[in-house]
Amino acid sequence: SVGGAQESVAVIDAALKYVDSHRAELGAFQNRFDHAISNLDNINENVNASKSRIKDTDFAKETTQMTKSQILSQASSSILAQAKQAPNSALSLLG
Repeated sequence: SVGGAQESVAVIDAALKYVDSHRAELGAFQNRFDHAISNLDNINENVNASKSRIKDTDFAKETTQMTKSQILSQASSSILAQAKQAPNSALSLLG
């Protein structure tokens, strides 16, 4: 009957409106999640860059410290060698 068909169309229209409204809500959620993911990706990239800079800085610091230690060791060896030769030099001057 015509009345039944009209009622069916009304039910289908209501169902379509319901689906459309929920589709809009889901789209909004998806947009928020996309922005959150993008922000987290940026944060992750910044953290990784910071970690890399820290490691590079530590490497440079340790290299500088190693060079300093090597110079001090060489200077100490040189001073010790000169100190060992000093008595022999004094004896040769006397003899």
